[in-house]
Amino acid sequence: MARRYEQLFQEIKRAIREVDVHQLYQQLRSGRRPVIIDVREREEWEQGYVPGALFIPRGYLEMRIEEEVPDKSTPIYVYCAGGVRSAFAAKTLEELGYQNVYSVAGGFSAWKHAGYPFVTPRQWTREQLQRYSRHFLIPEVGEEGQAKLLDSKVLIIGAGGLGSPAALYLAAAGVGTLGIVDADVVDLSNLQRQILHTTDRVGRPKTESAREAITALNPDVQVIAHDVWLSSQTILDVIRDYDVIVNGADNFPTRYLVNDAAVLLGKPVVDGSIFRFDGQVTVYKPGDGPCYRCLYPEPPPPELAPSCDQAGVLGVLPGVIGVLQATEAIKLLLGIGEPLVGRVLLYDALAATFRELSVERDPECAACGPKSTLTVETIGQIDYQQSCILPVRQTAAD
Repeated sequence: MARRYEQLFQEIKRAIREVDVHQLYQQLRSGRRPVIIDVREREEWEQGYVPGALFIPRGYLEMRIEEEVPDKSTPIYVYCAGGVRSAFAAKTLEELGYQNVYSVAGGFSAWKHAGYPFVTPRQWTREQLQRYSRHFLIPEVGEEGQAKLLDSKVLIIGAGGLGSPAALYLAAAGVGTLGIVDADVVDLSNLQRQILHTTDRVGRPKTESAREAITALNPDVQVIAHDVWLSSQTILDVIRDYDVIVNGADNFPTRYLVNDAAVLLGKPVVDGSIFRFDGQVTVYKPGDGPCYRCLYPEPPPPELAPSCDQAGVLGVLPGVIGVLQATEAIKLLLGIGEPLVGRVLLYDALAATFRELSVERDPECAACGPKSTLTVETIGQIDYQQSCILPVRQTAAD
């Protein structure tokens, strides 16, 4: 039996193309970025892998290769521990129609012995492997993307209608740190739409209730409570350490305050709003698109923009918009897809329709335009509750 296996292996080696690790290293150094596939088992992968390699265990190769590498003319380098499994894998790929397949002789052992760099992947617990298994299967996320999410920090402003679904889905996705800004307590009237909270938590701080719900859902997530009313004196310190801001504020002073601080610090904001049966979501990414002031230079009169407390809101509507906000935040964290930068997505719950509006930067914007007056001192001097308007820059001509 062993003799037959050896004969088969030698026949396969004669039928495929092989390269050594030095040739593979030169390919990486050339900047051509070939597709490299590691066909070892997970325990071997966790000991280290060639930089940029895709992890597809030999048993899953036929199932996943066409999704990972749809172009069959793409050069593919396959390696295992010593060069045996990769030879069989290379033969299989050729039989599937791939035209430029190479087995790496000596495999990862030869790569390490040659002193070439390798990556040690994040060590996942058994629970994490199961919890995030569906993310691991998505090429745009995978283990690398999931590790990014766990290392990311998202600030959610408002643990209310929008903040609730956004927080729960970001926590479920494994965003490692969630900051929750809210100085209010849970009220019975909140429970029609604010799904972070429960009847037995009425009267408790919303941040405390949010922490309890998030921790119960995913203990991997650290919850940082900000029991403060955001002001021009506190805003910069609160948002400074976060990667993305999810804004679920329900008042104009907070929206302008968050926008100005985010522009100043270069933080992307996923902004959502709701009113009765209508909702909208967009992304304000400093330098890449308009900011909130580009669309709304000044707040409207109060009578033209009543709050949900005054006008009401369909209880399920925040779920739609909040989940869209969570989706946009994840896209920003992973650098995938096309975030809603320069686009406003409008949702009409009664008609069950979405519409998209294109918006551009305002060259005269007081916050992000070339004549911006926005500074740390400017923010600190504005009473956003009384006036959201930035001062006009004075020029010699004035």
